[in-house]
Amino acid sequence: MSDTRPDFSTIPSLDRILKTPEAAALVETSGHEPTVVVLRGLLNEARAAMADGKSIDVSESAITQSAAIRLAQAAAPSLKRVFNLTGTVLHTNLGRAPLAEDAISAMADAARGASNLEFDLATGKRGDRDVHVEELLCELTGAEAATVVNNNAGAVLLLLNALALRKEVPVSRGELVEIGGAFRIPDIMSRAGAKLVEVGTTNRTHAADFENALGERTGLIMKVHTSNYMVQGFTASVPEDILAEIAHGGDVPFAVDLGAGALVDLERWGLPHEPTPRETLAAGADIITFSGDKLLGGPQAGLIVGRRDLIARLKKNPLKRALRCDKATLAALAATLKLYRDPDRLAARLPTLGRLARTAAEIRRDAEALRGDIVEFLSADFTIMVADCAGQIGSGALPVETLESAALTITPNATRGRGAALKRLAARFRALPIPVIGRVQDDALWLDLRCLDDIDGFRAQLRNGADQ
Repeated sequence: MSDTRPDFSTIPSLDRILKTPEAAALVETSGHEPTVVVLRGLLNEARAAMADGKSIDVSESAITQSAAIRLAQAAAPSLKRVFNLTGTVLHTNLGRAPLAEDAISAMADAARGASNLEFDLATGKRGDRDVHVEELLCELTGAEAATVVNNNAGAVLLLLNALALRKEVPVSRGELVEIGGAFRIPDIMSRAGAKLVEVGTTNRTHAADFENALGERTGLIMKVHTSNYMVQGFTASVPEDILAEIAHGGDVPFAVDLGAGALVDLERWGLPHEPTPRETLAAGADIITFSGDKLLGGPQAGLIVGRRDLIARLKKNPLKRALRCDKATLAALAATLKLYRDPDRLAARLPTLGRLARTAAEIRRDAEALRGDIVEFLSADFTIMVADCAGQIGSGALPVETLESAALTITPNATRGRGAALKRLAARFRALPIPVIGRVQDDALWLDLRCLDDIDGFRAQLRNGADQ
């Protein structure tokens, strides 16, 4: 009977591999311990494979090549840049607003070392980190005071907990929104310790509904900007100036969750109007919350502006410390806000506004210029066309408005198995060094080029990836 036991002696030892030039190079780039861990794992896998009767290349070069691949994969960042070609400019899953170069530079400077984050250079005493953005926010919104937390959900939570703990908060039923991640206004009210009082109906709410809801237990009246939807048809809502009168008549604050946070009138750039904090304060709101990484075009943050006495109460609340922003966020936000002092150059310096303001004709020219590169990247099994399309602002901003745009459409020629072919196609684009994210629609992969601001980089990786 022949001996079929595997010959483990053909597997090189760890020490022997480590003495090779290839392994020495891995140690130099990845470190001794990570290299040893990966090599030891590969050797164990080789023994297990041979024990199962599998044929495997156990040469030193094969093992070090496998180790190089694994070490590179381990070192690659999980969070990486992608090309957002979905047609949604402020895509929550893709990081929302791209930052301006001024903001990126400010973040890097703040992150490099110590800073006066909470240190008053004039007095030599402890300072308030809000000082780095408060004056700018007041200047741009007309508010008396301002504070900042890590996102708008946190801003709403802090506002309710500080101003309406164990009190009632009337809100129109038509504004009880749910946004991404199952974030719901009723849930945040409960977590904040406030009692939601629903007034009116889903489609119609009147001033009398709020007046009847006012009582000794009322903490404030709140209006919530409807995100990701719009109530249309037989509808009625109470204007902000009337709500302010009702609230002030009941001696309670009027709060507005404004959501998207446009600091300027977007109509200047041919876009639909979105309420601004300045307009909302002028209408009588006492305190407003809005996002930093939506239409404002800055980092993720929850901005709160309004009456000085109300902001002071928020700052004293323990939740403020739990929800505060770090130095890099504050640096980026301050740099972004400063761009608004020069509205004539804002679209050129603020990427979010620049992308929103691009015309369909400009985008179509880019699509036509790139069509040949897509053809070369793919096989003859696909038809590539330039098509008009409609994009979205995203992240709950102007939910029913669309943006005229242009896209490259990639359609599998074979009708049979088209769904599977599209999945493979989308996966191939996502596997590129800078992943390309499009959308599947009407039996095609659509690459909306509104947000493509690096045509040369996009084209280069297509050419490098052709025929792979």
